[in-house]
Formats: sequence, C-alpha cells, structure tokens
Amino acid sequence: MIMALGGRISIEIGVHATAAKWYNIFATQLHQVQKLTDRIHQAKLHHGQDWHHNEAIKHWTYIIDGKVNTCQESMEYDEAKKIIIFKLFGGDVAKEFKFINLVFEASDKENGGANIKWTVEYERLSEEVHPPYGYIEYLYKCTVDMDAHLKA
Repeated sequence: MIMALGGRISIEIGVHATAAKWYNIFATQLHQVQKLTDRIHQAKLHHGQDWHHNEAIKHWTYIIDGKVNTCQESMEYDEAKKIIIFKLFGGDVAKEFKFINLVFEASDKENGGANIKWTVEYERLSEEVHPPYGYIEYLYKCTVDMDAHLKA
C-alpha cells in the first residue's frame, strides 16, 4: 500500500481582535510577531530590503514538538480575502519535507472578534516522516499568545 506523501491539516480558532487587526500584524508588522509569543526565538530578514515584500526571505528559529527548528520563509498575500501563505523551506524543514505552507485566513465573527483558520499544506520526503501535526499545535499556541496582546 502506498501512502500519500502530501496533505493538509487545519484548525480554526476564535479570537478577540478583528480580522483586519490580525491580517495587519502579519502583512505589515511581521517583525513584531517574535515579541508577541515566546515560541519564536528569532526572526530576521535574510534577503531583501523589506519584511513584507513578496520576494523577501526571512529566517526563523522556533520551537516545534519541544525542539528548536530553523527555516526560511517567503510570503504571498491576498489582502481582499485576508489570506497570507507562508512558504517554509530550507533549514530543518528541508530535512523531512519537500515543502510546508502555512495558510493564514482571518474572517470577522458577527458578534465581534474573528476566526483565524490555519491550514498546514505539506509534502513529506518519505513515508517514514510523520505529518507535521506539531505545526498545528504551534500555530494554535502562537495564536492564543498573540490574541492576548492584540485584544489589549
């Protein structure tokens, strides 16, 4: 039996801040994210002049499943839909995955606040590599940490 090496894992989280505020933090203030959660150890601009340009490449150091990981990341934006795709590559990601994309979607709730949907799209290098469930836990915990700062 051959298992699929690619897949998607999603989680939706209700938050206090608006969808616009959430989208804005990632689209225009990404360098501030490392100050809003202790799960990110370091984020720095690796290539490019501006953190938020489509061709900019950032270098991240973060904790997944209790281990320090590194990767590089580039982004794609859809401002009208409040969607950002973080494309992870290199570093520790490249040891087990062809790619990991973290898809961020923000939508306002009727009674205030927003829903944040994270989807992890991935392709493993082999069947021995487990799906990246740790990224969903990481994104959930980072979102909760950040929500505490954004609602203030």
